[in-house]
Amino acid sequence: MEIIILIFIAFALAMDAFAVSIAYGAVITEPNFGNGFRIAGAFGGFQALMPIFGWFLGKSFFIYISGYDHWIAFFILILVGGRMIYEALRSTELKGWFDHLRLGVLISLSIATSIDALVTGVSFSLLNISIVRAIIIIGLITFFLSLTGVYTGRWLGRRFKNWIKGLAGVMLIMIGIRVLIEHLVE
Repeated sequence: MEIIILIFIAFALAMDAFAVSIAYGAVITEPNFGNGFRIAGAFGGFQALMPIFGWFLGKSFFIYISGYDHWIAFFILILVGGRMIYEALRSTELKGWFDHLRLGVLISLSIATSIDALVTGVSFSLLNISIVRAIIIIGLITFFLSLTGVYTGRWLGRRFKNWIKGLAGVMLIMIGIRVLIEHLVE
């Protein structure tokens, strides 16, 4: 029964990474298997690592981050989403500090989409759920959903060009707003 519950939790945790990977697939200039694997690996890896941090740090760390974790995710998603909308409106590819495949951008989005996995890790420690089994399931499901998302975004990006870039930016902003609203409603 625990495995079925973990699978449902993994799908729920992976939804933000799936949405962001669709946006990634739509905007990357070099949509190849290596880049798709890199994006999916980053999202899957962070979704697997964050519950470990939550597990080991438990309530003590959660107390420190719970007051502003939603703001971190909100600002990262708003920044990246706004930049994608800007690129779509300008119809240019911007290089430099905001290259979508740059490691810093990829890590920032991976962290933003996996903060809820950190909190889930805290609950795993309180419920005595096997962390090893949990991270394997969460990491694999997020990896495969993200890889699917990259190729879905690639397909959409080819058909709708700059329109999909703007839509991807709006989607990231909406995810950021949802994260903030969910926290404020709690």
